[in-house]
Amino acid sequence: MRSFLTATAGLTCMFALAITGCSAGADDTADAAPPTQRQTGESASASPSATASSSTSYAPYVSSTEASDNDSVGSPATYILAFVISDGSGCTPKWNGTTALADSVTKSRISQLTQDGATVRVSFGGASGKELAATCDSASELAEAYGKALDAAGSSQADFDIEGDELTDSGSVDLRSEAIALLQKERGDLEVSFTLPVMPSGLDDDSLALLESANEHDVQVSTVNIMTMNYGESYTGDMGDYALTSAEAAHTQLKEIFGTSDATAWRAMALTSMLGVNDVDNETFTLDDAAQVREFAEEKGIGWVSMWATFRDRQCDDGSSSDDALTNCSGVDQEDGAFAEAFSG
Repeated sequence: MRSFLTATAGLTCMFALAITGCSAGADDTADAAPPTQRQTGESASASPSATASSSTSYAPYVSSTEASDNDSVGSPATYILAFVISDGSGCTPKWNGTTALADSVTKSRISQLTQDGATVRVSFGGASGKELAATCDSASELAEAYGKALDAAGSSQADFDIEGDELTDSGSVDLRSEAIALLQKERGDLEVSFTLPVMPSGLDDDSLALLESANEHDVQVSTVNIMTMNYGESYTGDMGDYALTSAEAAHTQLKEIFGTSDATAWRAMALTSMLGVNDVDNETFTLDDAAQVREFAEEKGIGWVSMWATFRDRQCDDGSSSDDALTNCSGVDQEDGAFAEAFSG
């Protein structure tokens, strides 16, 4: 997904998922709330299965610093705050790499987002800038940086949006896994999701290697959030169909990698679409596509659906020099907030 810094935006024991894992007890929580305290010593086979009747929540990406009139449309259960990255010179976490964690405007914004009971999930990474794992020198320093951002937001939910060069850097991948594991030892209620690129053929080798690294470091992962977007110039078909095909392929991979049931693998998946015009010229995700994704998610019992992003959920103003379909509007004909309504069901 885009960031705000550019105008172009044998592994059966790790997967805690939403409800299960070799070192995790039953934890059938949706994205709307952090998981309960884990119990040790319980096998995956002893955990109850997720059911398709579980509610699929709506958890859009929002700007961590600037409010949008469309933020609350669809009554999100969780807001995903984008993004915390390095300030560019070291292991100092900042909103979008520029705004201090303690910034009063951001604190006020988070307070407003959560005033009606929604939670916030802090997203680390994104498409631009430096994810903290690429700039911090040690796992303990990195864990501390992540913890500072979570504390600033008052959150026990952490998302790691890993893509591009950060996804192929095995050193930072392993350092991140070690740091997250340390942080989870300190914070028993910390819920972790990984947001990863996907194709209609599924997750690529780098994404699978990241999940393997997390397993090797005993990270308990609640959700794998796949970015159903930006497939490439050869994909000229229906974006809604591609999203479903990608989810089916990733679901098969997660079942095989983590040795879990159909229902559990679906419940531990999230789907994030780039509404309207995508970064690839021939890709446009429509309102019909959003409704199709929502229906599919409910049918399969997927944990949550998301979109990039609330501030783009409006029609571009014709002739406006300040509107850009790739940054602050959708590029399609729509009413304000229409994608949020479709994704929230």
